Amino acid sequence: MGHKKLVRFEAIKSFPNVLEYPVGMQGLWHQQFGNSNPITLELACGKGEYAVGLGRMHDKRNFIGVDVKGNRIWRGAVTAIDEGLTNVAFLRTEIDKLTNYFAPDEISEIWITFPDPQLRASKAKKRLTHPKFLRLYQQFLKPSAIIHLKTDSPDLYQFTKTVVNLFDLPLLKDFDDAYHQPNIGDELQIKTYYESLDIAKSKRVHYLQFQINKELPLEKDEQLKELINGNETD
Repeated sequence: MGHKKLVRFEAIKSFPNVLEYPVGMQGLWHQQFGNSNPITLELACGKGEYAVGLGRMHDKRNFIGVDVKGNRIWRGAVTAIDEGLTNVAFLRTEIDKLTNYFAPDEISEIWITFPDPQLRASKAKKRLTHPKFLRLYQQFLKPSAIIHLKTDSPDLYQFTKTVVNLFDLPLLKDFDDAYHQPNIGDELQIKTYYESLDIAKSKRVHYLQFQINKELPLEKDEQLKELINGNETD
């Protein structure tokens, strides 16, 4: 690990807005923020551009950027501290451990911004919109919670639409080319560092907004696998 990364990993240990694998936080995030305002998660937040950007826009809501890489979280945490954004915090942990940190109905919204699309069909279960993860999110989301996916990967975009359709979930918005939609709103115009890299080389950003308002039967996962194998290759 490089010297700069080591310095940043050490620095965040003293930041008031960064919690690393905290114990006993379920149901107590209102104490971290000092209020009972709705909480939004930014998953795999990287440098936290969305958590910070949304925090600037909405002072009556709280935002938590989640990532396992402390050196990336450092950037967003420093920005939030410098700007006095007391409604922005960061949680260092793995996504699949989120139920260790949030209680039922504690979270009102999730943003998934430019995650690793896990393009190989054999890695589909690692995609953050796979039903395996949606079931995890259900354990701490409010029933009316909204999930946002913003990605430059057409494969992840189509996969997520397949999941939404297969499980008959409410699809609230579907933009195949978000930045060419009229009046997309300020939230969608926030840009992340990874978006600027255009890793997918698509020059197009896809956006989906949906809800998880019902049980997701496990038996449909096999049907999803068959659909993936029919449309994707390793």
